[in-house]
Amino acid sequence: MFRRATTLLRRPLNSAASRRFSTDLPAEPAADSSFVEAWKKVSPNIDPPKTPLSYLKPRPSIPSSLPTKLTVNFVLPYSSQLSSKEVDMVIVPATTGQMGVLPGHVATIAELKPGVLSVHEGNDVTKYFVSSGFAFIHANSVADVIAVEAVPLDQIDANLVQKGLQDFTQKLNSATTDLEKAEAQIGVDVHSALNSALTG
Repeated sequence: MFRRATTLLRRPLNSAASRRFSTDLPAEPAADSSFVEAWKKVSPNIDPPKTPLSYLKPRPSIPSSLPTKLTVNFVLPYSSQLSSKEVDMVIVPATTGQMGVLPGHVATIAELKPGVLSVHEGNDVTKYFVSSGFAFIHANSVADVIAVEAVPLDQIDANLVQKGLQDFTQKLNSATTDLEKAEAQIGVDVHSALNSALTG
């Protein structure tokens, strides 16, 4: 066993056999030629339908130098809050903690928890409360933030947050089934995050 391992370790690495990274792949998606050829054999008189590959846009190239701005897309299921906005930094409430994203950030996917999303542009800071979602940070200094629900922090009524926190705490204490407990706990978590966002 060990003799085999040492021979494998001494062998020079062949670049063709080594695993390629996604950044090494071409930016232009290849056409799905095998599907088109198979379709033409079966139905030569009908144009082939589009495959998912035909809907993919070419991946943007990674810049050779570090950009000075971060491009942010911040979308909700029903609207777009920010579209291709160039900013200095974004701080997202990831489940692992607050995550600051600057230009040139390593490619990352982060799950969002209820909390404050801060968009920094010069001296201006715009804050949103997000309920949950995902942040996709790309290697080309583009950040896509997709949230289930988001509200600008200055539009949140502190009195309603306090009332909601009390209501959900009472529901949690009086819950009898696992479903009631889970729903009440989600309400407590969201309202606690809203409260700390407004007071902190």
